[in-house]
Amino acid sequence: MLIGKKPDIPSSEITPKSLWLDRRRFMTGAAVLGAGLSLPRQWAQAAPLQAAKSPLSTTGEELTPLKDVTTYNNYYEFGTDKSDPAANAGGMKTRPWTVEISGEVAKPVTLGIEDILRLAPVEERIYRHRCVEAWSMVIPWNGFPLSALIKHIEPTSKANFVEFTTIADRASMPGLAYPYLDWPYREGLRMDEAMNPLTILAVGLYGETLENQNGAPLRLVVPWKYGFKGAKSIVRIRFVSDQPATAWNTANPSEYGFYSNVNPNVDHPRWTQAKERRIGDFLRRPTLMFNGYGEQVANLYKGMDLKTYF
Repeated sequence: MLIGKKPDIPSSEITPKSLWLDRRRFMTGAAVLGAGLSLPRQWAQAAPLQAAKSPLSTTGEELTPLKDVTTYNNYYEFGTDKSDPAANAGGMKTRPWTVEISGEVAKPVTLGIEDILRLAPVEERIYRHRCVEAWSMVIPWNGFPLSALIKHIEPTSKANFVEFTTIADRASMPGLAYPYLDWPYREGLRMDEAMNPLTILAVGLYGETLENQNGAPLRLVVPWKYGFKGAKSIVRIRFVSDQPATAWNTANPSEYGFYSNVNPNVDHPRWTQAKERRIGDFLRRPTLMFNGYGEQVANLYKGMDLKTYF
């Protein structure tokens, strides 16, 4: 995989760290900061969400603080450092927003984000999030089952996979100028994975609408898979008969399999996956098979060699 030089962002264009680590303090004090400093767009758009707690939530684990969830991110379109997305994502416009749905479906359609939000009630789903880089979080997502959207558009019998394509806006995404991946970013799921009750489309976290660096306004969350399977800022969903090409699998198939299930027994070629570091912890902990969701999803892979189909 070819990695280009990270774009240089002048410090004058980045909100001071002491402010963006505490959004509420920043918003309260914004009125007296003067006309020369403005709120990032995604913060200005944030609004409370009404979300009932889902019985499918993970219980008994401490939540990762909001400031870590919103400032320690992988979103290469905005840069490769973990702090780049929070610093650079403010210019991406998330309203108006539409998602084109096509392929092997009875009802191809383009839906606005407001139409999508009417398909099913928003729930709070507390999920473990496991990154392929061996760090993890516990995040209270707000979203609804992907299956609600799938049932609405009625896939045909030829629809075996779902392909997700994310936004590629060169005006607001400095990372697109560099060949980290083949843009736009694409991900995919098998149909039974997409229909699993744990798979959601997230529209918020911690009871507020998603911020840009977390994939606003609509992202995929599949908690038993590594985090890069969670396509952010989705603009197209296509139902196809054959396994679709996906971003990381195309860039380096020996390191990033199509399935990308969390599996402590299959190491990344350059590091072990047997343990992980929960953000905020000093010590590492054992990685759980299927990220701890095996009871709900192991049946999807019965009879498969998970070292071949990793």
